[in-house]
Amino acid sequence: MLNYYTVSNLYLGSYFLPQAGFVLGPSGLSRAPSIHVFFFQNFAVDFYESMALYCRISIMFLLGLEMDISYLMRNLRPVIIIACGGCLMCTIFASAISLFVYEETGSRGSRFTLALVITVVLANTASPIVFRLAADLKFATSDIGRLAISSSLIGDMYAVLILVLISGEKQKRTVNGWALMAFCSLLLLVGIIIFTTHLVHWLNKRNRDEKNLQAVEVMLLCSVILVAAMTLETMGFSSIIACFLMGSTFPRGGKSARTLLAILTYTVRNFIFPIYFGYSGFKADTSYLNELKRVAIVLMVIVLSIGGKIVGTLAACWYLKTPLNEGVLLAFLMNMKGHVDILTLTTAMQNKVLNSSIFYNLMVSAVVISSLITAPLISFLVRRESDTIGAKHIPMEYHSPDKELKLLTCVHSRHPVDCMVKFVVSLRGSDNVPISPYLMHLIELPEKTKKNSSFYDQEEDEFSDDEVDDSNDAVEINEAVDMYIEETKMMIHQVKTVAPFSTMYQDVCRFADDIRTSFIVLPFHKHQRIDGKFENDKDGIRSTNQKVLRNAQCSVAILVDRGHTTSGTQAAGSESLQQIAILFFGGPDDREALGFSKRLSTHHHSSVTIFRFLPTLAKAPNEGINVSRKEDDVVVTIQDQQIEVDEADSSALANFYHRYVTSGKVRFVEKYVHNGAETGMVLREMAETYSMFIVGKGRRGDCLLTTGISEWEECPELGVVGDFLASSEFDISGSVLVVQQHR
Repeated sequence: MLNYYTVSNLYLGSYFLPQAGFVLGPSGLSRAPSIHVFFFQNFAVDFYESMALYCRISIMFLLGLEMDISYLMRNLRPVIIIACGGCLMCTIFASAISLFVYEETGSRGSRFTLALVITVVLANTASPIVFRLAADLKFATSDIGRLAISSSLIGDMYAVLILVLISGEKQKRTVNGWALMAFCSLLLLVGIIIFTTHLVHWLNKRNRDEKNLQAVEVMLLCSVILVAAMTLETMGFSSIIACFLMGSTFPRGGKSARTLLAILTYTVRNFIFPIYFGYSGFKADTSYLNELKRVAIVLMVIVLSIGGKIVGTLAACWYLKTPLNEGVLLAFLMNMKGHVDILTLTTAMQNKVLNSSIFYNLMVSAVVISSLITAPLISFLVRRESDTIGAKHIPMEYHSPDKELKLLTCVHSRHPVDCMVKFVVSLRGSDNVPISPYLMHLIELPEKTKKNSSFYDQEEDEFSDDEVDDSNDAVEINEAVDMYIEETKMMIHQVKTVAPFSTMYQDVCRFADDIRTSFIVLPFHKHQRIDGKFENDKDGIRSTNQKVLRNAQCSVAILVDRGHTTSGTQAAGSESLQQIAILFFGGPDDREALGFSKRLSTHHHSSVTIFRFLPTLAKAPNEGINVSRKEDDVVVTIQDQQIEVDEADSSALANFYHRYVTSGKVRFVEKYVHNGAETGMVLREMAETYSMFIVGKGRRGDCLLTTGISEWEECPELGVVGDFLASSEFDISGSVLVVQQHR
């Protein structure tokens, strides 16, 4: 639920960083006088808090930038129910123990404020840690992962609202004064969002021949965000929600978002996360746990925090009919600490709303220990339930056109980008059906220059212009994708991988597994010249395609661009009707091709026709068959035909017919042929009518309908029919998609 997904090293220890800070803190190495003097100088507190503020701004802006807002809006009801379930139960527990903690820690001042602080400690969920944890354990793109991240954001916002109340205690503002300041803050935030949006659009249009923003332009964007956040902090409001909103409303298309994501992702993962969450552990001082009652208070807070999340989250999951194993994982994910809770405790002490150092240190210790307990449990649960958590691969044959579709398209150069993107736009279906397309730029790394490079090691190369990265191709690909995003308003996530052809397939397959894609679309290893003839690209492209076909854990398609960019499908958002032909000969691959038509038929500007090829011997005398003539084709309604076909094919066709053909969404045509020669003739007759042909790769071996269709097989990875349609001798203006179902 990542937008422009930048590949990089996965940092697997971000949720254990409080432990490292804990070792350096007052309870660890800082017990030594020389180390204590170094870390706890007079200016240290202000320096640490300022550093934490800058880290917090970067983290929350990046979280908003990477957040899948469309998923959050589609699933707002379950997200709110899960978040509120845990927060409500923790609030009840906090109210129950606040008086006891107030008395036992020797606190003075407002008991209500102390109850609010305990509520934050129990109820808060550190959304950045949940996000990083889900990404590191590779379930962030699953339904359970996205649900956890979205719910943790709601929990964070609940805690921030309480933090705002605590921050306003010292100022003693009147209701009208507080409301006026809140209105001004909201107005400032809206103004900054509008200004940033226009600034980004202007920067995207400048220097179109450059792949990324210049350093000065990046600094300008970062300065706007930083000034806005600091202004809100000065006005007395936390900038956490504001930074998240600025990130989530940041325009996704264009090089501005790509550049910021690449820079911030690398910086935050490798530097800011370790510093920020290490600092949360650094603040814990367990020397205060020198009495049994204080240990009991810490244990009570930890137990009630975990227990409140478990009880509340499981109750919400029971109401939503979520599986128990996913509910337990969600409950523990909702208990990750170390973000707003630490900030709340610090703010309360700085504003002198609380004045008990005992209470402060006991709560910080509870937060750190709770996270150290919870993180290993989550890791264990994810690994134990790795086969059942999240979405599994669903072939297109069984994929509902009303469900979210994830697909990965690959390109080696600029040539197939238009065709790929237009095909993706066609699969979007109706406007309210979600789709998550990824476009991966595959860049060859020559074997002699290989430096332990892999799919996840290339983030720092995003801004390099060395010989490995074809900068011209990258600029043209980015420009083409940006154009379609602007025209169709559909986000296409861009990825790149740099690897030798011998191992490139591993990167493709691994990334497809990580995002749980339904299928992969690969470019054909030839591109069509202006004169219509095919020209071979690098041999490594073909070998990569063949290896992906053999090793991918999902369905794979090869797209042959044959004029798709110049014939019946003008622009991606064009009002012209796109004619698509689905060729059905039988078998699992053809059933998978049939599955594409479900999605294509729901697009407003696509006209889909299913052509079923049958042997002439199977044609009955007209009994039980209604025939209508249209454009010299025989449109046949299937009514209990006694044809010897595979049972799975018959079932798939019958279900498809009754749902899509009878409703008029799809045309169904039967073609009776004697042999492959007649099949070839029929295909030639269709050549100029359709802008795209979709066909299954087909099983190996002789088939009556395709025997003799081609005297030689040039590209076995396309199958017999696909190879015939992609051959230079077959003159068509429509592109060809050859589908192989994962088995």
